[in-house]
Amino acid sequence: MTIKHIAILGSTGSIGVNTLDVIRAHPDRFKVSALTAGKQIDRLAQQCAEFKPAIAVVSDADGAARLEKLLRDQKISTQVLYGPQALVSAVTESGCDTVMAAIVGAAGLVPTLAAAKAGKRVLLANKEALVMSGNLFIQAMKQGGGELLPIDSEHNAIFQCLPAQFSKTPNPSLGVEELWLTASGGPFRSTPLEQLGGITPEQACAHPNWVMGRKISVDSATMMNKGLEVIEAFWLFGLPLEKIKVLIHPQSVVHSMVRYRDGSVIAQLGQPDMRTPIAYGLAWPERIDAGVAPLSLTQLAALSFNEPDLAHFPCLSLAFAAAKAGGTAPTVLNAANEIAVAAFLDEGMPYLRIPLVVEKVLNLMPVVNADSIECILEIDAQARKAARDFI
Repeated sequence: MTIKHIAILGSTGSIGVNTLDVIRAHPDRFKVSALTAGKQIDRLAQQCAEFKPAIAVVSDADGAARLEKLLRDQKISTQVLYGPQALVSAVTESGCDTVMAAIVGAAGLVPTLAAAKAGKRVLLANKEALVMSGNLFIQAMKQGGGELLPIDSEHNAIFQCLPAQFSKTPNPSLGVEELWLTASGGPFRSTPLEQLGGITPEQACAHPNWVMGRKISVDSATMMNKGLEVIEAFWLFGLPLEKIKVLIHPQSVVHSMVRYRDGSVIAQLGQPDMRTPIAYGLAWPERIDAGVAPLSLTQLAALSFNEPDLAHFPCLSLAFAAAKAGGTAPTVLNAANEIAVAAFLDEGMPYLRIPLVVEKVLNLMPVVNADSIECILEIDAQARKAARDFI
């Protein structure tokens, strides 16, 4: 059995921690080549002590000095680097063949593109690579000749429900009619609109089914998360936007579905545990034990599905509009949303202002072609400034 060498971009976040959990259970299959983190130096030091990667990356010089000391005290020879360019080095110089792209936000964009161009197997858990630069990223994957496996539970489910040859060429003869992305609806799916004004960050981050970071938990509550996933699905699977649907499914057991021309609907079911899609991506095309409890259908209550109310979830509507506009509109959507969510979480901005900020910035900025990484990053910076100014 060939050992796979893994670089984890964002190893201290929930996806990174779950990835290491799967790797820990299969030391004969996987070796960690690189780990990267932002500010969680102590946790990263513990991970380096256990997995002994060739390279560890943090965001700044102070963090690097602290990590270096912690590792030297334990006589661990991992090379410590810092800064945005070091994230690219983690991909290109660590000897990895597989990259788990799990850095939240635009910071993950450049190293994920570097992994694509370098022909790595890219396990994509970072939405921004496709939301901000879908066309560039897909071209980079083709240029590099590597494999792209989606790790988001919904896209991973669709990948599992599609014919194996579909990922190579979305061939009409395979009969795929629609992709159905399921959404839990978050903690406020049944809260009347007039009661949402006083929502606190703690309430918005208390997701009923999944354990996630604060930013993604808020995105789940507003359903912006699902809107970004629609844009991702458009780039991943090559179907027209009108063939990508969203269904609210509060139980989070059916992770997504594919409807075929002959009337068949194929669904992927499982526990709401990210280790399942992570293990699938790490070992594909084989399947390995993910450490996840088996799903007992006999113990489940009824499974329900309904269409989302776009008046209740304006962020979902804005995401569909940005996807339809194309070009840099999804970049603007993503940037304005990141600033608005941060203002809600850290500065006391009211919850219902999030979609207002996003809509204002989308209307303010003209749509241009997203034809280079420099253009995308410039538009991203402009949209963030516009959002801050508006707030």
